[in-house]
Amino acid sequence: MAGLEELPVLIVQSGPLSGQRWTIPQEGLVLGRGEDCDVAIPDRQISRHHLRVFRREGSPYLKDMGSKNGTWVNGQPVDDEVQLSDGDIIQVALVLQVVFVASDSTVPLTLEGGLAQAGRLHIDPRAHKVWIGEREIDPPLSVHQYRLLELLYLRSGAVVSREEVVESVWPGVSTDGVSEQAIDALVRRLRDRLAEVDTEWDYIVTVRGHGFRLNSGV
Repeated sequence: MAGLEELPVLIVQSGPLSGQRWTIPQEGLVLGRGEDCDVAIPDRQISRHHLRVFRREGSPYLKDMGSKNGTWVNGQPVDDEVQLSDGDIIQVALVLQVVFVASDSTVPLTLEGGLAQAGRLHIDPRAHKVWIGEREIDPPLSVHQYRLLELLYLRSGAVVSREEVVESVWPGVSTDGVSEQAIDALVRRLRDRLAEVDTEWDYIVTVRGHGFRLNSGV
């Protein structure tokens, strides 16, 4: 029988359960809003039964359970199920970012501390702080700027639509309630703040007709 240290784990990097971790038993874990889930996530964007992580013949898998707002692994949407690999980034709707680690004994210290890294960018989702290289952005980003940057980071370089930006940055406001000019102005201000620290890299890429993505550098 495998020891606890040999079991795969999920570690929450950002969201309402930031810092929590769960080992994955053979029968798996169900994540969702419902109280009957193994992991209950109290957020309206999360479906009652959102996803299941389980092991089949020793290999880890993730299955989206028909969720309304989707599940992504490394920025790719999960239509049914996908096999997981060590270090995979799981995005649950726009609410929770989780890292899959193949063995509890190999959890990196950066994950223990809640520090998320994407290329040159480093984000502490607990403190809402951002670094580029070794330099912290100071004064901190505004609430809206940080929400936009975190959204783009959580999607791991995938294109984020303007509708998703509105849902994440201005929660509770309808898409019609935020103009395209307001979104473009926010993107421009975020670009300017990042350029205060690094003028050599354009982190926010506009994909015309589709939305925006994070170009996090190397």
